Amino acid sequence: MQKLVKQIEEQIAAFTTNAELQLTKSNKAAGTRARKAALELTKLLKEFRKASVEAAKK
Repeated sequence: MQKLVKQIEEQIAAFTTNAELQLTKSNKAAGTRARKAALELTKLLKEFRKASVEAAKK
């Protein structure tokens, strides 16, 4: 589960960086990267929830 948390942290950092570039510099490519990171983050958070529920059952 630590690996999953690390991946989530990396995607949050990627999203934050690219979203900031889109907002401050109107960088369209950064917006695309931010949206991609958001989709990946959604997947990872679902995996985390699933793993967390399983760990709580033990």
